Amino acid sequence: MYLLIERIPLDPSRGSCVHTENCFVPISEIIAVEETEFNKKQRNIGRWQKMAKLHAFTVHYVKKARNHRWRCSAATFWCVDEHLCNQWTQALKELLEMQKSRPKQLLVYINPFGGKRQGKRIYEQKVAPLFSLASISTDVVVTEHANHAKDNLFEVNIYKYDGVVCVGGDGMFSEVMHGLIGRMQKDSGIDQNNPKASLVQCNIRIGIIPAGSTDCICYSTVGISDPVTSALHIIVGDCQPLDVSSVHHNDTFLKYSVSLLGYGFYGDILKDSEKKRWMGPMRYDYSGFKTFLSHHYYEGTIAYQPAKHTHGSPRDKVSCRTGCYICKQSEKQLAEQNKEHGLKKEEGEEEWKVIKGKFLAINAVNMSCACPRSPKGLSPAAHLADGSADLILVRKCSRFDFLRYLVRHTNQDDQFDFPFVDVYRVKCFQFTSKLSEDNESNVMDVGKKRFGQFCRDHPACCCNIVNSTWNCDGETLDSSAIEVRVHCQLMKLFARGIEEDCKDEAGHSQSSIEQLL
Repeated sequence: MYLLIERIPLDPSRGSCVHTENCFVPISEIIAVEETEFNKKQRNIGRWQKMAKLHAFTVHYVKKARNHRWRCSAATFWCVDEHLCNQWTQALKELLEMQKSRPKQLLVYINPFGGKRQGKRIYEQKVAPLFSLASISTDVVVTEHANHAKDNLFEVNIYKYDGVVCVGGDGMFSEVMHGLIGRMQKDSGIDQNNPKASLVQCNIRIGIIPAGSTDCICYSTVGISDPVTSALHIIVGDCQPLDVSSVHHNDTFLKYSVSLLGYGFYGDILKDSEKKRWMGPMRYDYSGFKTFLSHHYYEGTIAYQPAKHTHGSPRDKVSCRTGCYICKQSEKQLAEQNKEHGLKKEEGEEEWKVIKGKFLAINAVNMSCACPRSPKGLSPAAHLADGSADLILVRKCSRFDFLRYLVRHTNQDDQFDFPFVDVYRVKCFQFTSKLSEDNESNVMDVGKKRFGQFCRDHPACCCNIVNSTWNCDGETLDSSAIEVRVHCQLMKLFARGIEEDCKDEAGHSQSSIEQLL
């Protein structure tokens, strides 16, 4: 159902219409309806001068602009019939009440330390007024230390909320996600340490208000890192399922990941940047340049099971968009496979493919990992909710070739079109470093044993590094042997995916919107 809004800019000197513009607003994208009082200045326009009293109401709605940006706009409707005005107001409010997907009560966590330390200001000035306008009640918790939100989610009554909102960067989102998923498994009696456990889906949606150094998850699921846009997606009750990967080591749960799980290049960048937090966001540029010059590679073995249930491939150039057909069909196919064979039986029967080699980077992504610097991301055709991850292997190559590969993340060229780059769509994989495979000596002995070899491989830096660090959604994870499994649509976001061809309305007039009833 749509509401037709007719824009009638008036020429006060002539008391007549200059031109009209019509726009259709879905009821689902109306934010609020409220009664409006007119003052004399507003009434003293053209034909309304002679009328003694006007009755009016204002409709606040979503206005879409370029680059997936949303803004809150308003249209004021008036007439001389008070009863008619009240009828319209009541009818619209009843239609809004029928929007059952909209949240009424939210739990909000604010990280005051992340990014440029603007989280609290962003929420209070840009987000809270919109929640208030939409009659959403909130319980706000300003976090005081790491894992504050995660620990708190194990204690509060989360079932009285329609969703949880995190104000911060990707690290804050990860903390809230771990708290919510962990709480759901605990309440359901699921052992998270079992890598083959069928996890319980988390139906409590998470909203992301971007306010961090990196907001990759928000950018990849909404199309822009903008607090107002994200707040409006929460208000209208959007819902985007999201795949989650679990990471285990020797039957011990380590982490969950929804965006990047990177070993080698991206792991080394994160490990180095953690020592330079005092530099702010620019620490990633410095550490990235330093890591590129070091040009470390790492030996190991990767075993994976192909995601045969998926309807797409990493190189088909089909991007994940709102209402994605591939995600829906892949979910359906995966559900049918699990119902027919059973999860454990299916995994035991399917063949594992094994790859050994020397790698500059090993990346597994559940989404494109797009950001303003890399609009396509690490895997442009990765899907948010198809029950698979894209496993990208960058083998040992020259610095120049590796630079060519990195540059392709910023342009429209095929970044997988290199002989040293392989990409696979998988539902689970295992990685074991060369060091972990060697059971005959401890870490120190292996380091001494391989010192000469590594110095020959890296004459410029004379290093003896034998293991990298995993970059798990922007957090370091030290484990040389891991098992990763994708859980289809384990959680949900207050988002709708990236919309196709958002209409640019930025150039439209911002004057008052008037309609005679």
